[in-house]
Amino acid sequence: MGDLFQPTHLLVIGVILLVLFGGRKLPELGKGLGEGLRGFKEGIKGGGEDDTDQAKKDAEAKTYQDAKAAAEEKAYQEAKLAAEARVAAEARLAAEQKAREAVTK
Repeated sequence: MGDLFQPTHLLVIGVILLVLFGGRKLPELGKGLGEGLRGFKEGIKGGGEDDTDQAKKDAEAKTYQDAKAAAEEKAYQEAKLAAEARVAAEARLAAEQKAREAVTK
């Protein structure tokens, strides 16, 4: 079994792979195989770390959502105050115009 992976054997296997998959697909296959092995190793090493990472991500997402909700509430309140001020200014202007018309008559 030790004689199976001789340099000439590996070269023949490489040529067969090149013929079967082509030059364009080999890098993609290698990349996919590497990512799969890396994910497998990470899964074996840090089985419990994913839970804490997910908890951190959830906490960050909640903080972001809370900040976003607070910013939206602040913007709503500012828009409401601006609208009330505009309505009050229009009412005051209408009252002044009415008073001018009453004086001119």
